[in-house]
Parts: sequence; structure tokens; C-alpha cells
Amino acid sequence: MTALLYLLGVVIFAFAILASIGLHELGHMIPAKKFGGKVTQYFIGFGPTVWSTRRGETEYGVKAIPLGGYVKIVGMLPPGATDLADEVTTDEDGQQVVRVRKSNTGLFTQLISDARAAEWETITPADNDRLFYKMPWWKKVIVMAGGPTVNILIAFFIFWGVFAFYGQRTVEPDAGQPVLDQVSECVIPYVDNRTTCKDSDPVSPAAQAGLRPGDVITSFNGTAVTGWDQLRTLIRGNDDGQAVIGYERDGRAMTGTTSTTVEARPESNTDETLHQVGFLGVTPTTHEVVTTGGPIYTIDQMGTMAKETVSALATLPVKVWGVAEAIVGVKDRAADSPVSIVGGGRLAGETVSEEGFPVAEKAVFLLMLIAGFNFFIGMFNFVPLLPLDGGHIAGALWEAIRRGWARLRGRPDPGYVDVARLLPIAYCVAACLLVMGVVLIVGDLVVPVQLSS
Repeated sequence: MTALLYLLGVVIFAFAILASIGLHELGHMIPAKKFGGKVTQYFIGFGPTVWSTRRGETEYGVKAIPLGGYVKIVGMLPPGATDLADEVTTDEDGQQVVRVRKSNTGLFTQLISDARAAEWETITPADNDRLFYKMPWWKKVIVMAGGPTVNILIAFFIFWGVFAFYGQRTVEPDAGQPVLDQVSECVIPYVDNRTTCKDSDPVSPAAQAGLRPGDVITSFNGTAVTGWDQLRTLIRGNDDGQAVIGYERDGRAMTGTTSTTVEARPESNTDETLHQVGFLGVTPTTHEVVTTGGPIYTIDQMGTMAKETVSALATLPVKVWGVAEAIVGVKDRAADSPVSIVGGGRLAGETVSEEGFPVAEKAVFLLMLIAGFNFFIGMFNFVPLLPLDGGHIAGALWEAIRRGWARLRGRPDPGYVDVARLLPIAYCVAACLLVMGVVLIVGDLVVPVQLSS
């Protein structure tokens, strides 16, 4: 039964991600066709074609490797200046025909030339008014932003549903003087993501002081303690100094003496950034707080998520390198390391098959996992680098700026932005993304992120 539930979780997650990919590509295709563009292919997946059918001028299908998708919009690359062409002639209808040169000196020049040639081999004079690069800049922005916007909208509606009907649940310390719920027997590094002590782990300062669950902390180094936040601040600021702790046990006033130790710990439950701070090894009694909200609340929460995502994107290469180190055994995999779709599937399977997990919480976890992937995919695709959608958006905006500036100065129209010149950058970015993707997939198979127990 557990194996079947695990498979069910993986299948649900996989179908949700494939559906998200399909909707992402529809976000590109629908406005492209609406603006008169010609879309010749709509595929989910990469590699060999598994199935396809043609409807009108568009071929729809599924490919063997379900790790993405694409739509083929005719005329993404301009033919280039006439000095890059092998031949520029006029056909019988009076339309210009450009034959792009197929050999050039220089590796990057050759790559650009080959890409132009491949793009223009299937373009006919009848397509002249339907080429993507000829669209007004604002239409290009809408077409290219359509895909990631769909992912963000999927995330928004899932988050909204969860926040409205289930709520956002946080655990907060009980009010008043802290009552100890747990006392660590040893000091476990935060990045180890375990709860069981090893023989090599040092005894925790709290255990050395003789503290036990149920004790009420009344003072710390002579300062009267009135709440957990105050005590936490005092402990973290004590570094490795002496700590004289006043507490009550069964109504009797007692005192324990120890020295806090310096450990790398997160700033808060919402900020996983590690800082070297004083550590005692105690956890207070807590209660659950449920916060519900509608669309405005959801937008506010997604704004916070957006800031965290931008920060995560900035450190993504470093964290992927950390996963690579974990694969070869240099260090343990960090609990907050990024995961691939494979890792997401494993988390979904483990959650659904976990016997002690209530059904409602399993459903919410799956929904939040799917929403989180969609939100990250949407944000990631807005990064202004080719081959990502944001690279094409940046090109269209630059075209608008150049043309607007030329009009203001009374200069000739500078024409379309030639995104083909950025293809060498696109190939480098694609290669880096491929390597990072492979590292994360291997990491999710060899040293997967474990659910917190």
C-alpha cells in the first residue's frame, strides 16, 4: 500500500508539472496566433516525437523527454543585414528574398549564420507579414511574457485556494515566561538535518546546566526573562560566554550554570540564512496560529516569495555546486538546497506515502509544492538572458527604447533588434542550465533532500 501511495504522489506531481508546461506554452501560442503570427509546432517534451497530430498549420504533439516544451513561432530571428546574406533578390510578387550565407569565418559567426539559415529555410514569401521579429515591440513582450505569466497565475490561484480554505499555519512560542518543551542532549550542526545524537556530538550547554522539559526560564545572566523572543536574543548574543540560568521546576526556584557555544543557525523560520550565534539547546512550548486570507493577502505573500526567489536565483550556481559536492561525498546535502523535477516527485511520493501525515495536510503539501514549482519556473523565465523568455522580452524592450530615442532625436529608424547576435550567449547559458539540471537530477537520485521529521 505504501508503494502504491508513493507512486500516486509521483504521478500526481508529474501530471501537474506536465499540465503546467502545456499551459505555459499555450501562454506563448495563443497571443502569437492572436497577433497574426504563424505557429508551426506545439510540443510538450524534447527529443524523439512520441505522438503528434496536425490541426491547420500547427503540429501538436508529445516528445519522449518530459522536461519542458516549446512552440515554434516563425521568424524569431531576422535574416540579418544584406552584407550577411549570400543573395538578396526580389521575387515575382515584388517581395525581397534573402538567402543567408551558410559559411562564415569564426565560430560564433558560423553559429549565428547557421541559426539564421535554419530559421529561414522554411519561411516562404507568403509568411512575410507574419514573422515574429516584425511584430511591434509590445506584441513581442506579450507573446514572450505569456508563458511565465501563466505559471505565476497557476501559482496564484493555488496559493489563494490554500490560504482561503486551509490557511497559512505558523508555530509561535507560548506567551509569558518560556516553558521548555525540548532540551537537546547534544549539539547537532543545523545543516546535518538530523535529530539523533552521534557519539562524536558534544553535550549541549542546556544539558550541562541540568535543564529539563517543563522547566520555566525566569532569568538569564541576571536579566529577568519575560518571553521567548527576549531569551532567544540573550542566548544568541552571548556567543560562547558563561550563562547563569534561573528557572523554576515544580514551583521551586533553581539555578543552572553553563557556557553557550557558537553555532551556525538560521536568522528565523522564514530566513534560512545562517549566522554564527550563541547556542543553548532549548525549545519552548508552542501553539499553532492559522491565518487565512483572500487575493490581496495572497498577492502580499507572493511579493515576499518573489524577493526570496530573486535571492535564491542569485545564489543558485553556488547551491548547485553544493549539491555536486554532496554527490561526490565532500559534504552532506543542505536541507535548503534546490531540487529538480525528479526531487519534487520524490518529495510528493514520500509525503503521500507517509502514514502519520493527515490526508488534508498531504493534499495541502502537494498543492503548495506544485504552486512553488510554478512560481519558480515563472520567475526564472523572466531572467533577461537568452534562451529564456526574459531574454526575448529584454530584446523587445531594447528595440522600443532605441526606436523611441531615435524618434526623439530625429534620427532614422534603427530597425529591429537582431537577437541572433546574442545566440553565443544563449548557447553558453543553455549549456550552464543543462549542467545544473543534470547535477540536480543526479543529486535527487543519489543524495535526495529528506522531509523534516
